[in-house]
Amino acid sequence: MTTDSTTTTPEPVGAGMGDEPPLPPLGTTGLLRWLWRQLTSMRTALILLFLLALASVPGSVLPQRGANPQRVSEWITNNPTMGPILDRLGFFDVFASPWFAAVYLLLFISLIGCVLPRIGQHWKAMRTPPPAAPRRLLRLPAATEFASEDSADAALASAQAWLRSHRWRVRRGETDGTPWLAAETGYLRETGNLVFHLSLIIILVAVAVGGLFGWKGNVIVREGTGFSNTLTQYDAWGGGRMVDPAQLAPFSFTLDDFKVDFERGEAQRGAPRLFEADVTYRPTPGAPAQPTTIEVNHPLDVDGARVFLIGHGYALHFIVRDSTGNVVYDDTSVFLPRDSNLTSNGVVKVPDSDPPLGFNGLFLPTAAMDATRGGFSTFPALDNPEVLLAAFRGDLGLDSGVPQSVYTLDTSRMNKIGLEAMRPGDIWQLPNDSGSIEFAGVDRWASLQIAYDPGKELALLAAVIAISGLTLSLFIRRRRIWVKVLDGPEGGTLVQIAALAKAEGADPSDDVSALAEHLGGTAATERSEP
Repeated sequence: MTTDSTTTTPEPVGAGMGDEPPLPPLGTTGLLRWLWRQLTSMRTALILLFLLALASVPGSVLPQRGANPQRVSEWITNNPTMGPILDRLGFFDVFASPWFAAVYLLLFISLIGCVLPRIGQHWKAMRTPPPAAPRRLLRLPAATEFASEDSADAALASAQAWLRSHRWRVRRGETDGTPWLAAETGYLRETGNLVFHLSLIIILVAVAVGGLFGWKGNVIVREGTGFSNTLTQYDAWGGGRMVDPAQLAPFSFTLDDFKVDFERGEAQRGAPRLFEADVTYRPTPGAPAQPTTIEVNHPLDVDGARVFLIGHGYALHFIVRDSTGNVVYDDTSVFLPRDSNLTSNGVVKVPDSDPPLGFNGLFLPTAAMDATRGGFSTFPALDNPEVLLAAFRGDLGLDSGVPQSVYTLDTSRMNKIGLEAMRPGDIWQLPNDSGSIEFAGVDRWASLQIAYDPGKELALLAAVIAISGLTLSLFIRRRRIWVKVLDGPEGGTLVQIAALAKAEGADPSDDVSALAEHLGGTAATERSEP
């Protein structure tokens, strides 16, 4: 006897369960359409906005080349491991880096693709009349029903007049012989929402205009010296890609006097109480000089550029003589503060002496000494000024072809010849017949930032528009209300009123109650959703 055996091939999982055929591939056009929808979604816009804020954090934490290149160099020198890595990634010039520009442009495109279609939809919605009254009006959450002695036309006319006086858009109609009235209000809520998002686009445009056509620079100006608005006069300068440095506004000014006073009480001791610079400026080279005062939050405005007062410090006047008594250096050196009491560092380079001399200095406006801290200042005012000088002799490295900062001294090819503490008027006879140095006095300097931002007015306008749009979207409620007039059971008129809020958390029962009271009926009755 033989037995027939049948080999059964297992069916795929889900076979015989109504499987649908596989979807066709998207293709290039479909993929691009899908990517565009993802980019222009509100969720993507919010993510990009968060990324933009996150990308701005390094620009406020780390020093930036556009504002202070000296501090950038010091940060990289003090952090030899992370400094070069962050520099290659653009963290010291965040707002000009490619990755920041990429997030910025993606957010700009996302907002445009998100807002513009909604504007068209909102425009159509504003022109669309309110929908007809539902068949079962009393099943809405806020509804009421009452008998009226008025005729159907009189009741609807009275309701229509009342609603229009309260700025509702009204439509009358009839369904299966039953007259009704539909009204809607609160369209400005969505208008405000769109205006707010549109203002974000305007802000991005304003920032782009400022980044492309704006510029700013920092300069230190000593008392009695001047500044001309040319590129070579700046200590640090940064401009947009569309800025021509040769076309800067040709104004100039002189720092006549710098006034500063400090708090001497225990509370906030050392805080500046008076902080202003008296300057004389000329808008153009041939214009008459005009005196003015620059204060904190009160900049000088010249030809669209603003001159801000951002810092101050001391400049020390030294006179250096060679071994024969001839003056080889007579100038003022800027000392940069390193703490709130204006303990300051500075250098003096004397290439004309033979051999060249260099001095590293630590200036103490109110000098004090201890075994732990050494020399330090206890107050920012000139109560007890003293400078600690370390003298060096040798090659300053000025002829090496490598650019040097005026605030640092390269002592790698120099020999230290002495250390001295000096007060104004003191003269130090240098060892090894190297001449002498005189501490002639102390002047002040002011740190000024000069900026031109053509996008700031547009950004201010966008901010005002944003606040206005946000106010509309927060305080306006969009609601709909319907009125039906039916024949009463005893021959009178039966009025039905119901309303629906289109915003979460809004209560339309007050509108129903107010309209019912106007028509001589009862207040609204709260009903639950079926």
